[in-house]
Amino acid sequence: MTTKFWSIILLLLSVSFTAQSIRGKIIHAETGRPVTNAEVRIFTSSDLPAQKTNTDSLGIFSFSLGSTSAFQLMITAEGFDETRIDNFVNNQNILLRPATATISEVTIRGRRNVQLNNGNPEYSVSGNKDLKTSLNLIDVLRKTPGVSLGEDNAVMIGRNTASVFVDGKPLVMSAQELQNYLKTLTPDMVNAVEIIANPSSRYDAEIKGIVNIKLKKNNLLGLRGNYSGNLQLNRTVFVENNLDISYNTNKVAYKLVMSYNSGINTYRYNALQQLANTNIMRTDIYQRMFWRVYSLQAGLDFRINDYNKIGLTFRQNDRYDERNRIGELLTRKKDDVDVVSYTGSENPINYHQNNTGAVLDYSFNKNNFEFNVIGNYLSVKNNQNDDFIDRNKMTGVKLSHWKSDLLNKVNILTLQTDLSKKIGQAGIEAGLKFSSSETHNNIRYDTLSSSQKFEYDPGRSNFFLYKEKIYAGYISYSHKFGKFSINGGLRAEHTNSISNAVTMDSVVNRSYTKWLPSINLDYTINNSSELSLSYSRRMTRPPFSQLNPFRVYFSPLNYWIGNPYLLPSITSQLKATFRKKNFIGSLIVGRESDVIVRYPIYHPETNILEYLGTNLPYQDFAALEISFPVKLTKWWNINTQWTGNYNYEYRPYLDTVFTKSIYSYTFKINQTFTLPKGYTANIFSYFESQSGNSLYIYKSRYTVDLSIQKSWFDNKLNMKLSFNNIFDSFAQTLIFRHKQIMNNQLQHWNDLRKIVFALSYNFGSSRYEAKELKRSEEENRAR
Repeated sequence: MTTKFWSIILLLLSVSFTAQSIRGKIIHAETGRPVTNAEVRIFTSSDLPAQKTNTDSLGIFSFSLGSTSAFQLMITAEGFDETRIDNFVNNQNILLRPATATISEVTIRGRRNVQLNNGNPEYSVSGNKDLKTSLNLIDVLRKTPGVSLGEDNAVMIGRNTASVFVDGKPLVMSAQELQNYLKTLTPDMVNAVEIIANPSSRYDAEIKGIVNIKLKKNNLLGLRGNYSGNLQLNRTVFVENNLDISYNTNKVAYKLVMSYNSGINTYRYNALQQLANTNIMRTDIYQRMFWRVYSLQAGLDFRINDYNKIGLTFRQNDRYDERNRIGELLTRKKDDVDVVSYTGSENPINYHQNNTGAVLDYSFNKNNFEFNVIGNYLSVKNNQNDDFIDRNKMTGVKLSHWKSDLLNKVNILTLQTDLSKKIGQAGIEAGLKFSSSETHNNIRYDTLSSSQKFEYDPGRSNFFLYKEKIYAGYISYSHKFGKFSINGGLRAEHTNSISNAVTMDSVVNRSYTKWLPSINLDYTINNSSELSLSYSRRMTRPPFSQLNPFRVYFSPLNYWIGNPYLLPSITSQLKATFRKKNFIGSLIVGRESDVIVRYPIYHPETNILEYLGTNLPYQDFAALEISFPVKLTKWWNINTQWTGNYNYEYRPYLDTVFTKSIYSYTFKINQTFTLPKGYTANIFSYFESQSGNSLYIYKSRYTVDLSIQKSWFDNKLNMKLSFNNIFDSFAQTLIFRHKQIMNNQLQHWNDLRKIVFALSYNFGSSRYEAKELKRSEEENRAR
């Protein structure tokens, strides 16, 4: 951080403007508690569109109006009567009364299903009938425009893995723990999801996309809970059980979430490869995995007074896997008849992952000034024991047997502070962050010797340490000029890292600073139309798994090796977004330099296929996305999303430079049918065209899901039945483009065709009300 940079921050924070400040507090007329996330609109005598804001966690709102004196306030909140005020007195408390239809339950009002928030689409979830049949939040995200699910249900925005936020705070979790958490959220628990495809400089440099989940919150005193569970049937069976309980008092809100999930998954991999000597080699692998997941989350929010609040959350998550992987390797002569060799492999695996996390946060909010401090700690521990056994399938003779014992530990500590100040029509935000992570990876291999004893194998074993410290700061400034608004910022991140391959006695030290600007321009055409243009520069550091310079085996002839000399990649992108009512169109163009990739190397003398890491010079990309709803009849709604993609790679590979322009598209159709007697049916279809990169072709694939939903007992009991991937058509097939180098194709298949029966039950004094958007964010760095 330079002196010049922090001088700019102090200078901007000292700016002041003369304006009329309107401030008030909204409270529940019966309980006296603040009403959070109430929408407040202010109408003036000018022809400008109405300004709007939402109350914070203390029920406070504020506006700046310049010299305007005449205005009217309109307040709306879920479960309350709409309130209009003509003669507002500054700093006045406004009482909201529950809607007349409300007795012990909060009535949820309908709203537009999509709106722009600083140029980012925000889609309503709870109360959205197009999502009523969704099983959990993972299912919701599959149907959300701009979002897709990658392998293992990784949340994707365009070409990037998204960071998942909850109420403005990122979830500092391992990938496995994150998946389990998203399964605990039913659609009724979520007010909306915001899709941020071009994050500003206030977010961490590595965040290229954000899914911000805005939860609903009980605003009344007492107990509220939800149980959700499901039974899934395919070739195997697995079950998921989740319990969510909260209890509110005048000062403290308590939260407890527990889950237990277990079942059996199956996976197949097959490959066909023509070897250098023209022999044909077929690889078939089948894996059956029994898994169990236990998780616990407990937390509390303590309201010290009207301006100060502190929160504490603790998490524990354990996963146990027992995998049995069986493979065959069959080699025939080029006539594909005469057998050259036929071997089989057995690979039993025992795996355990333990996650422990804690979050402590403090917030202060008074007179248009906010200050937040948040600390995160995450510990991830992985243990895995493997056996690799190879046999001659024709004679039954054991060819080799080796064991592995892996211990991987990751510890992450982050501390972040943010402040913001509204000054007239302007706003200033600034923040600092420190992050420290340490990864220990120790894997030992023992090989069965000719004397039938297991002996230490130093050629495969390794001990690798990785330490990383990040120092970051940002400053941003926003201003509203009538229908226009602008938000610009600058972020600086300094990284110190040490990669220590202890086994090889090799140490790589890195130290670098990156400057990351951003700017966003918004124009409100009218109440139903908006236009937004944004630019940002982001950075991706190489993950630990791609830095470790040792072999990680998938099979005896297939492994990948990390590269400790990988550089961080830099992405610059421009995004334009237009909304007309529920129609959304967006265009993204950009370039990523020093792209981090893996590439295959085939050794014909041994038939070994290894994957190595490198940085490509650059990659250009563009995406055009359109989403819109169509209401065909009163009982038939269709939501459609089309995305066109362009990628251009400049890839040096084996003394040749490969350049390839790749065009592809995806298509989502979500059809909802409102049936008699309160039933809702859904047909969801998703199609991916042929795509790929300069080395591989990815063949097209599609999936179709059917589901039906019904609620009972005033929507307390919700039951769903679905049939997913009914045509078993979502396997991923890859074909190597350059036959003169390697004639190879492969396929990954997961058993996604299944029947799911799910139910959820809400109990307690009330349903949910929208929770405020918090200001601080953390980094998800578990790898």
